[in-house]
Amino acid sequence: MAKLILQIFTISVLLSLVAFPATGEEEYMFGQSISKKSMGLKKEKLSHFRFYWHDILSGTKPTSMMIIPPPKNTTTGFGQMNMIDNALTLGPELSSKTVGRAQGFYASASQNDVGLMMVMNFAFTEGKYNGSTFTILGRNPVFEKVREMAVIGGSGLFRFARGYVQASTHSWDYKTGDANVQYDAYVLHY
Repeated sequence: MAKLILQIFTISVLLSLVAFPATGEEEYMFGQSISKKSMGLKKEKLSHFRFYWHDILSGTKPTSMMIIPPPKNTTTGFGQMNMIDNALTLGPELSSKTVGRAQGFYASASQNDVGLMMVMNFAFTEGKYNGSTFTILGRNPVFEKVREMAVIGGSGLFRFARGYVQASTHSWDYKTGDANVQYDAYVLHY
């Protein structure tokens, strides 16, 4: 009888190996700690960038396009959304050297004042930062002198970026809506 039980057990084990083959899940890892060094990350540094953001709504080549208009009964533009591909320049003049593009959107997100939700990638095209980006997300109460928004990440030389930007309006044309905004960015990155 013991021999029969051993044979049945052996056959059961063999059948289970055939019926339920190893999944290989041990080859896959959901999460694990790794060293910064293995990612090529060196010492973290803090960098300051200053550039000018040109939001052009007028003319034959606007860089900001309304994609969702506001309802007619709003005084703050609540609900309006614009898609942007704005030049970033070294100086306040649009003819100044272009160092990148601000690509993303902004939307009027306040019913009580002119407060925009900004979502943009600052994509750089000059010098050692060419091809690198960092991402801005935050509230922009446009009529305040200085507005602060978060840097929430990046790519290229700005991988693992974090920090903040301060925006202050350099000029704004009431008729056209064109704006020129100075950005000071303080970014921690590797």
